[in-house]
Amino acid sequence: MPLITRVSGTLLILTGLLGYIVTGTSSLTAFIPAIFGLILVLLGIWANAEETRKHAMHAAAAVGLISLIVGLASLLLSWLYPRSLASVLAQVAMIIIAATFLGLCIRSFINARRTNPR
Repeated sequence: MPLITRVSGTLLILTGLLGYIVTGTSSLTAFIPAIFGLILVLLGIWANAEETRKHAMHAAAAVGLISLIVGLASLLLSWLYPRSLASVLAQVAMIIIAATFLGLCIRSFINARRTNPR
């Protein structure tokens, strides 16, 4: 899971950077996916250590959930405040990446509990 966390974080960083470049505006909100991505990459690095993996992955799952909620809220607000197509596509990409990552985290937690019941 640490590798999946780093890959998901990298995808979010690329989404934020691409969204910023494609929109051609100086809006800092385009970097929101990149901020969540950077946090995930750092947590993925932290999860490489066996003694901190459990805490890092739970924190990463929480960041994934928050990024999913932020992405969904932002997309819903785009109905009230029209945005560019590039902005909406970046929001959809963030939602897909965050939802996929969160689903993989949940599956991993369930599998870990099944193999190591307390």
